This record gives sequence, structure tokens and C-alpha cells, in this order.
Amino acid sequence: MPKFIVADDHPLFRGALVQALGQHFADAEVIQAEDVDSLQKQVQTHSDADLLLLDLHMPGASGFSGLIFINGQYPQIPIMVVSANEQASIIHQAIEYGAAGFLPKSSPPEMIGSSIEKVLEGEIWLPADLPPADALDNDDKAAIAEVVASFTPQQFRVANMLADGLLNKQIAYEMDVTEATVKAHLTAIFRKLGVHSRTQAVLAMNQLDLSPPQIES
Repeated sequence: MPKFIVADDHPLFRGALVQALGQHFADAEVIQAEDVDSLQKQVQTHSDADLLLLDLHMPGASGFSGLIFINGQYPQIPIMVVSANEQASIIHQAIEYGAAGFLPKSSPPEMIGSSIEKVLEGEIWLPADLPPADALDNDDKAAIAEVVASFTPQQFRVANMLADGLLNKQIAYEMDVTEATVKAHLTAIFRKLGVHSRTQAVLAMNQLDLSPPQIES
């Protein structure tokens, strides 16, 4: 019996995806998550999942950071990105950061099932007629992605709230910890990123950011 984790903050699309999985995989177990915090709990509890279907635009993540972090922490779980952003550059970048496939949200239900079957068989599934990747130097992004993959769950939360512009006291409130604890996390984050200020850390994290989706996710 296959086990899927569906992570998407849009309840209507999440429900449609769950329904499509149920139709194609009758005996499947489907676990849901609506943000990165709940996703972390679900992957920790269900680390034996056969596939994670992940929306890139999830609360609690910045750009590709959610994909990179989960892939780094749980490399045994294949991740198929599901997104309304169908730009070729985004699709290629998702694969480079460890995704096992990319499913556009505009895909018909029958394509959802067939594409997931391919990924479960160990293949990388991409939309048909995808243009080739641009020959760009992504060394800096790759280095930052490696760092993000090494973050602890708490460091990951702090780094993304920092990228969202929250102050230390706001981060402390959201995490229910002291400001001293937040500062300790920031010190570790700065050291891993090789930076010395909040601004430099935000600029580094923003290199993993996405263009806005073409339609509402």
C-alpha cells in the first residue's frame, strides 16, 4: 500500500490532489500538510513515505528552501514538486535541488496518476516539450543549498522568518522561545552561511527564491 504526503497550503487544490491519488491508487494512505511546520512533523512521523508531493509556495519556506531542507533531512523520500509556476527555469532548478519530478498544477487528473507512477518506478518525470536548461553558473546557489540542507529544523524556521523580515523578538514570539535562543540560532546560521550580518544572510537566502507563480497557487 503506497503512502503519500501531500503538502500544499491551498485546501481546494490539496483536496483535489488527494482525490486524484485515491482514484489512481485505491489502497493508498495519504497524509496532508498545509505549511512547512506541519510538513516537518509529518515527514518525521512518516519517514517511510513513498512520495512527497510538495508545493513550492508553502508558508514557512522561502523559494526552494523547503525542497532543499526536506530533501537534505529525508533523502529516502522522493519529492515531486507540484506548482503553478511552470517556467522552464523553475522546473530545471527544482530538479537540480533534488526533486524527482515536476507536476504543473494545470495537469489533468490522468496525468497526475501516470506521472506519479513513473516517479515511484525511480524515473524523473518532467512535463513534455520542456525547453533545455540555460547554461548558467549556479555554483553560489548550489553552495547555499548545501548549507540550507544542513540546517536543523529550528535553524531552518529562524532562517526563513529572517528572510521574511521578522525581527528577533517577533521570531522569538512565533517560536515561543527567548530572544537569546533566537540570537544563538542566528549565530549558527551566519556561521554556516559564511556571513556576518542579517542583511548578508537574507541576501544569501534570497538566492533560493522563486518568481511569483503565474496563477494563484
